[in-house]
Amino acid sequence: TTEDGEVLYADDSVWQNEVIFPADIPSEAEEKIFWRVRPFDLYGGPLHGWTEREPFEAVGSFLEREAPLLRPDNHEDRRMKLLYPVYSYVGLPGAKSYEVEVTDSEPENPDGTEPSMYRVWSGTTEIMEIYDDFPRTGVYWWRVRCLDEDGNALGVWSEARRMEMPVDGWETGLFGDSISHGGGHISYGPADHEFSWLSYLDFPAINLSMSGDTSETMLERFEADVLPFHPRYLLILNGTNSLRAGVSAAEVIADLEELKARCLANGIRPIFLTLPPINPENIARAFDEPTADDWQTQFSLVNAFLRTEVHIDVAAAFSTHPLLPTELALDGLHEDVIGKQLIAQTVNRAWPEAKQQADRL
Repeated sequence: TTEDGEVLYADDSVWQNEVIFPADIPSEAEEKIFWRVRPFDLYGGPLHGWTEREPFEAVGSFLEREAPLLRPDNHEDRRMKLLYPVYSYVGLPGAKSYEVEVTDSEPENPDGTEPSMYRVWSGTTEIMEIYDDFPRTGVYWWRVRCLDEDGNALGVWSEARRMEMPVDGWETGLFGDSISHGGGHISYGPADHEFSWLSYLDFPAINLSMSGDTSETMLERFEADVLPFHPRYLLILNGTNSLRAGVSAAEVIADLEELKARCLANGIRPIFLTLPPINPENIARAFDEPTADDWQTQFSLVNAFLRTEVHIDVAAAFSTHPLLPTELALDGLHEDVIGKQLIAQTVNRAWPEAKQQADRL
């Protein structure tokens, strides 16, 4: 707004902590422009009133290139490295979609609009993050460009970010689904480290998790996704997606037993984590997905089995709540910051003893 309250720009679909304003906001009035924000709930209504107005000049700056802005992702922190990357950026006003490309060498056309000759993967989305379909190891780069409604380039490619995923030097791996992959509170993905419980661990662990993973797909990708890292210990938190979709506890337990056998056959010590509860009503509201009616019974059966194995009882940290509380997980499935901290605290406390037990397998 201007100093006299004239609204120059409004956006009710800002999903991140950054936003790029259109260039037609009068630059000569920059020092007299103010901004404010208010939160919305899942129903599209305001949760609270507006914040106090703040001078735009205190937080704003001009883009140096007409391209999306890559968001910080702490990718150099060993605790935040992802085998299955998620690319997050701030989009430009007027863009209808975004194309992300991954290259195996630094792109040769940094100020261009055409695909790089080094492209190994690309994906298009209408939102400001995209999940890579493939595991990435070694050195690679990624960047993003805006597209118009006809799929033509708007502006140029963003700066390319160099990424590196080493396969050596990991004592501990984490094998799981989106609860461990990262993200939460509807709009925060794995690139936001506050929503990854690995970021709160007292020890480094390589995140081999994949969003959407089930106990069945976990077995399918074990050899390709775990064995190259040859971890000594493998933390395993999986089965939630299977059980909420109606797969029986007996089937999930059979998959987990097979995973244990494969770990031991390859010199890996498995340490299971019990399954935290979910909240079907909030899942339906956030994702429009149903939950099996007997999910609580099936969760209890799987957790009873896991407690007979070398395990860390994460579920016990949520035992006072039969359903995952909204204040711990807005979407009913992925714990938010406090919930992720609770998981990590439980793991940290139990870690020394769990390792000792695993070493006796």
